[in-house]
Amino acid sequence: MPVHVHPVRDEREGLLAFLAQQRYVLRLAAHGLTDEQARIRTTASALSIGGLLKHAARTERGWMARVLQRRPPDQSGDFELASDETLDSVLAEYGQVGRETEEVVAGIPDLGHPVPVPRAAPWFPAEVEAWSLRWVLLHLIQETARHAGHADIIREHLDGAKAFQLMAAAESWPDSRGIQPWGREEG
Repeated sequence: MPVHVHPVRDEREGLLAFLAQQRYVLRLAAHGLTDEQARIRTTASALSIGGLLKHAARTERGWMARVLQRRPPDQSGDFELASDETLDSVLAEYGQVGRETEEVVAGIPDLGHPVPVPRAAPWFPAEVEAWSLRWVLLHLIQETARHAGHADIIREHLDGAKAFQLMAAAESWPDSRGIQPWGREEG
């Protein structure tokens, strides 16, 4: 996926494209990591790259459940990988969640479709009854971008890899772009 989102035809395509781009950037932070590395907390925060991926996947799935007016799945423990989870399994889940989101959004013709505001947490406004599907997609873009930034910092603390180096490695950029692709040091 290129650094920038392709030109879009309309609002729906734009929202989905920007969300896909942010998912991709978050996923890039895991490029080349082992399961053990994906669990490492490199800052004072309790966050790890694997935990962020798991949280982002489950949060997006929860919002799509709300869009469909279904009960969202339990999200307890979603900021860390369980002992039976692997980085590959979390990445696969996140890929599936992205496809599910695209299917849900494709099935709702009106981006103004009302999505009831959750009442279980104190950070949701009591005076708002519903947000629109449009708002939910914008919120997911915002949250995913925030966590992609967290993942960039964690990854740089982990092994020095920077986002563009990881993208260059994942996409096999030619050296002519002026960015050295990330790679493990041999030895």
